[in-house]
Amino acid sequence: MAIIRFVRLSPAAMSALIDGDLAAASAAAGHPLSEFLVSEAWLWRIRREQILDDPASAEWIARAAIAVDEDVVVGHGGFHGPPDADGTVEVGYSVDPAHRRRGYGRAILTELLRRADADPAVTSVRASVRPDNVASLATLSGTGFTHIGEQWDQEDGLELVFLRPAR
Repeated sequence: MAIIRFVRLSPAAMSALIDGDLAAASAAAGHPLSEFLVSEAWLWRIRREQILDDPASAEWIARAAIAVDEDVVVGHGGFHGPPDADGTVEVGYSVDPAHRRRGYGRAILTELLRRADADPAVTSVRASVRPDNVASLATLSGTGFTHIGEQWDQEDGLELVFLRPAR
């Protein structure tokens, strides 16, 4: 199985990704980043503002996902924010299309679940996935998530909602 480690992205690294400056983003992150992360500028805009509004959320939100065996960025993963009032965190992850179908999605999710399970403030982990996102549905399969309902997302449309108790 693939092994993932995460590299935290500071607001400066996120700003550089938003600006399309891969060299500056990589320097700020302390690790070579990828064009895939530059292409995800929409996410870095949201998360940079989140950190600026709530610096403590930086412990939870999206980070670059590095494949340990290759020492390259294969995607990103994190949570939408810190645990809510009920102790729930929501996972979010994406694998660079150039690195898909190699187990990195499952490896990213595994590390996120490990992080959530290690925090006593977390009682459950939520995931929301479009019904046509077969790869993400397969990634969730067998990891303890139960389908609990549906929701409408402004960007993605219909999403299936899953919940997993923290361990």
